[in-house]
Amino acid sequence: MKTIPNSLFVKLLLSFWICSSLIIATVGILPLIQQKHDAGVPLPPPLHHMLVTVANRIIDNPELLNSQQAWRGINRFRDPQGKPVRLFVVNEHGKLLNNAKNSRMLRRFVLMADGSDHPIKYQFKNELMFGPYQFYVAGEQYSLYGHAPDHRPQPWFFFFTDNKLLTLSLAIFLSGLLCGLLAWHLGRPLRSLKSSADALASGDLSSRVNVETTLRQDEFGQLAKAFNGMADAVEDMIKTQQRLISDISHELRTPLTRLQLSLALNRKKGQETQEMIRIAYEAEQLEKMIAELLELSRVKLNTQERKTSLELAETLGQVLDDAEFEAGQQHKQLNIEIPESITLPIHPKPLSRAVENLLRNAIRYAKNSITICAKQHKHFVEIEIFDDGPGITNESDLEAIFKPFYRPQSARERETGGWGLGLAITQAGITAHDGHIKAENIKPHGLKVTIKLPK
Repeated sequence: MKTIPNSLFVKLLLSFWICSSLIIATVGILPLIQQKHDAGVPLPPPLHHMLVTVANRIIDNPELLNSQQAWRGINRFRDPQGKPVRLFVVNEHGKLLNNAKNSRMLRRFVLMADGSDHPIKYQFKNELMFGPYQFYVAGEQYSLYGHAPDHRPQPWFFFFTDNKLLTLSLAIFLSGLLCGLLAWHLGRPLRSLKSSADALASGDLSSRVNVETTLRQDEFGQLAKAFNGMADAVEDMIKTQQRLISDISHELRTPLTRLQLSLALNRKKGQETQEMIRIAYEAEQLEKMIAELLELSRVKLNTQERKTSLELAETLGQVLDDAEFEAGQQHKQLNIEIPESITLPIHPKPLSRAVENLLRNAIRYAKNSITICAKQHKHFVEIEIFDDGPGITNESDLEAIFKPFYRPQSARERETGGWGLGLAITQAGITAHDGHIKAENIKPHGLKVTIKLPK
């Protein structure tokens, strides 16, 4: 029974929701943090003293409020670093008295300082605003503000407030990083499942999802456990089927042997007729088919045996000698191009039988020549067998010819009288090596079979 916190839906929802909420909150809260920081920090004494001094001077000389010439004399203050400071007087109606132009920065700061019960400061990008200091002249209230063109020390997070484009880029990068980590976390079990499914589909019945994925408590863990259970059932069914075929083939040999013995006794008694000859022929064909079924079952059941590192040319020596003799009897030429330096881990008997089946087919359908060559690559060895015969007419049969009992409707197969087991044995032998086999037509005519075996 799954719990809500381990639900994949809840994980996805919370992850994306928390990620987007954190980024939006971080970007949106920076100006508020700066404003609260400036509002909570007391005005430095030199700046506060400057405001008090100017306010007292205006109280003592009210005419300064209407005299621009006199105000210029007052507006020559400097901050502790010696930088010039400009002062602005605003009446209770919000009108600027000592300057004809009300700057955007001043208007913004007036709105920020509105409601504050004490003077504050606010650091813009390269300028500092401070105030207001309120005083009364003739019963009317006035507010005094200061402006210093200086970049003063400020907390590190103010940097992001002043560089909004950089902050936005950083937010996008962090969101991509968080989403990437989430995608990796969710994609890892999916990759494990895909790898196991591909291996199972290619014939590796022992392939299972790793333990780490099965121990997860979400839907991925449940899927991994279900997949492993399915793989166990599939492996058991296939092995049972293969053992059944092997057992039936063995059992069929007993009555077949009795039948052949009876036929032999009848021949000795001189009772051989056309019907008896036909029965003997069919019994022989049945013996061959049972032998091939047993070989197919044996190859598939022994895929877990350990490989032996051998020279390819030496392993295939007897098969190549027999094929060369058979080709010569049919007045055809077999070309062998296998370097003696090629060594790889193999199952000798299954590989020899696989190559033997391919060579016999090639010799049967070739017009004049057959070629087998081997090439060594970094991670695999490639074996190619091709002939100058008619090839396979139907392109869709090129993959199906390796299936058991598959007999394509083409001239290549109709003449053989086989049961479609030879190439299936070849496929099983190559699969036992974790290799791949592919057939393709070549121009102007002929068939090429390519085998790739891992080193």
